[in-house]
Amino acid sequence: MRKRPSLAARGCASVVRPGWAGNPPVTKEKNTPMAATLQEMLLAPETQPHVVADSLKLIQQEVSGKSGVSGTAVKLAYKTANTFASGYLQATVESLLPDLVTELEPYWADFTASGAADFGDYLVKRGDEVAEALLSVTDARAKMSDRAVILKAYGAVRGGAAKHITAALPNVGALVQKYAI
Repeated sequence: MRKRPSLAARGCASVVRPGWAGNPPVTKEKNTPMAATLQEMLLAPETQPHVVADSLKLIQQEVSGKSGVSGTAVKLAYKTANTFASGYLQATVESLLPDLVTELEPYWADFTASGAADFGDYLVKRGDEVAEALLSVTDARAKMSDRAVILKAYGAVRGGAAKHITAALPNVGALVQKYAI
């Protein structure tokens, strides 16, 4: 039985260096980066603090732009969470980010395979589905919480949360794309 040459011997394999530290491996034949996962790009140690900081700015921007009755409820919930404890929102974003990225991963994979240019537009076209995927993360966190003040604030805005998330998807997509490309 004749042994087939390895992929590397045929010039098809990727050159993977242990601990490639966020720089995607490159193919030998084209010297182009291979697609990395959203997790690898957004949660890399040198990138994640920037993603968290930009996420906090995005949240503040979205909240400040709200109006009407539901906007008032969102602003009150944000104020409650923001004043609950020093650094609470940052710690919450840091802890939720990996799960949120996991929920966005299949959308990112489909987006990159589609060749579309704007991830925000891509997300908007799937708005209800994406909003519910992201809310599944915060719902799971709320079920585990024992902080009555936070649970009350979350409960006050949860009913209309999907529409607020859907409205924020262009900015969410831009934030992801900023670090993923």
